[in-house]
Amino acid sequence: MTLSDQTTPLGARDASSDDMVLPFEVPALGVRGRLVRIGSVVDDVIRRHEYPQPVAAVLGEAVALTGLLGALLKFDGKFILQTKTDGPVNFLVVDFTSPGKLRGLAQYDAEKLTKLMANGNTDTSQLLGEGHLAMTIDQGRDMERYQGVVALEGQSLSDAAHSYFKQSEQIPTMVKLSSAPLIDIKHEGWRAGGILIQHLPKEGGARAPDLPPGDVPGGLEGVPEFEEDDNWAKAKFLLETVEDHELLDPMLSSEKLLYRLFHEDGVRVFPDLSLEWHCHCSRERTTEMLSQFSVEDKRYMIKDGQVEVTCEFCNTTYRFDPEELD
Repeated sequence: MTLSDQTTPLGARDASSDDMVLPFEVPALGVRGRLVRIGSVVDDVIRRHEYPQPVAAVLGEAVALTGLLGALLKFDGKFILQTKTDGPVNFLVVDFTSPGKLRGLAQYDAEKLTKLMANGNTDTSQLLGEGHLAMTIDQGRDMERYQGVVALEGQSLSDAAHSYFKQSEQIPTMVKLSSAPLIDIKHEGWRAGGILIQHLPKEGGARAPDLPPGDVPGGLEGVPEFEEDDNWAKAKFLLETVEDHELLDPMLSSEKLLYRLFHEDGVRVFPDLSLEWHCHCSRERTTEMLSQFSVEDKRYMIKDGQVEVTCEFCNTTYRFDPEELD
């Protein structure tokens, strides 16, 4: 199928902006990318836990980044983003199960967070601190798992993503992320948004960017520097002009936002991918998990005459009578 058969020039249609990833290309600049706008999905992820606002914001950015990168999967599987750091938000995990199911959680050090908030500095890099960001591709049972790891050294999630693609795929990449609560007459709740662009090599023609399978041995030291051309410089400049409120505004469609950015050079969009909140836990899965424990271990779990198991992602508690687990 030719490109013109499967894409639509912007201005010809205006789709919903919520809970979806919209692929696009700017042929004149040699750029393809993804735009994600998330409403109820990220609100559901955040509201299942009583996170302080700075923690919820960085988790929202992680959900947006996972949506962008998970949408690059070309097969049925799972993409997992995870951070482990020494900052106030010391652990984040968000997973994307194709074709578009998201869930996530955050852990934080309340004492460190209080001190940081007292100083009035709660940007993502300060919240995360130093540690690492891991991105894992799980292709399913009996298939090899791939993982790329980059250091977090006082970086934002966007900066870490840039390093990841440079290390893993050696394709120039730029990412912008935003997350915040929105309250107005028609909308209330957390929102998140993000945009990713990649500069495609001229050799071999245009192609959709793929999620890299892993990292390059030796890290960034062995990766050649990209010689930036005028087209990529212009694409980056245009992306820098995107403001947080544009990524989050539910009244601004994804198509209109992309048109604002790239109409001068001609931008085209591909079919969008819908996102939904989904947790994999269930009573049946929990029963199967408990069956792996010894009788003594299960007796130790009994509290007030029942065994209780709470899913960390969705905060759902499953209760069992001890006799059910014998």
